[in-house]
Amino acid sequence: MVASSNILTYVALSRSMQRSGPRGPKRSPTPTSTTFPTSVSGGDSMPPPSPSSTSAPKPLYLCSPFVEAALVKGNFKTIVMLPKYVDIMEWVAVNVFDFFQNLNMFYGVISECCTQQSCPSMSAGPALNYTWINQDRKSVQLPAPTYIDYVMTWVQNLLDDENTFPTKSGHEFPPTFPQTIKHVYRQLLRVFAHIYHAHYPAILHLRSEPHFNSLFAHFLAFGREYELLDIKDVRGTPGQPAIGIGALWERWKDMGILEGQ
Repeated sequence: MVASSNILTYVALSRSMQRSGPRGPKRSPTPTSTTFPTSVSGGDSMPPPSPSSTSAPKPLYLCSPFVEAALVKGNFKTIVMLPKYVDIMEWVAVNVFDFFQNLNMFYGVISECCTQQSCPSMSAGPALNYTWINQDRKSVQLPAPTYIDYVMTWVQNLLDDENTFPTKSGHEFPPTFPQTIKHVYRQLLRVFAHIYHAHYPAILHLRSEPHFNSLFAHFLAFGREYELLDIKDVRGTPGQPAIGIGALWERWKDMGILEGQ
């Protein structure tokens, strides 16, 4: 079980980070679409790992001591449980808001490392590239900073939309809210995955791996608890060895940080 002091430390740090600045922290300085879709999904290219990729050096985030680095010790089940007397829609909305704000702040700090030259595709591993579904419903390759800027702009617009994230008394969540949140979760997962794959050394340089790992583990635990994540989006192709963040998911399950599923 997670020690209460560790939970309070993590939650306090998360809250202080996301409350300390304006609602729209720094994002990648790339142009965004002027006509953003009301809902979004992304395709992905997930071929089986090639022989060369299976013999590649292990990513730093899977190596000790980095894989164990965390602000919270123990299983995250404790901090994702629905509190008494709290509406589940409100609980999901507040947590998604916090996840977005914290992830956006991390990306704002390392965005100078994520350029069209360094990250010409939205890659999350040697055999995993995410593609964007444009307004013509065609799957297109985008540089990672452009893809991430589209995601962050879209989510920010949703958060600012009173019809999607109501904040006034008497306003109800729309019937489409659960499906919208699943789209949001899937896209934020891809931003996490790209940062782990391409920019984890920058996280280490900032000595922020305990906080980033705890943020991502919290994100995964919450997503699975409330069925916002499909396991195949995390692990990759069924029947194939887990790669990228899927391998990290497996390690954290083995370590007891995440629930076994």
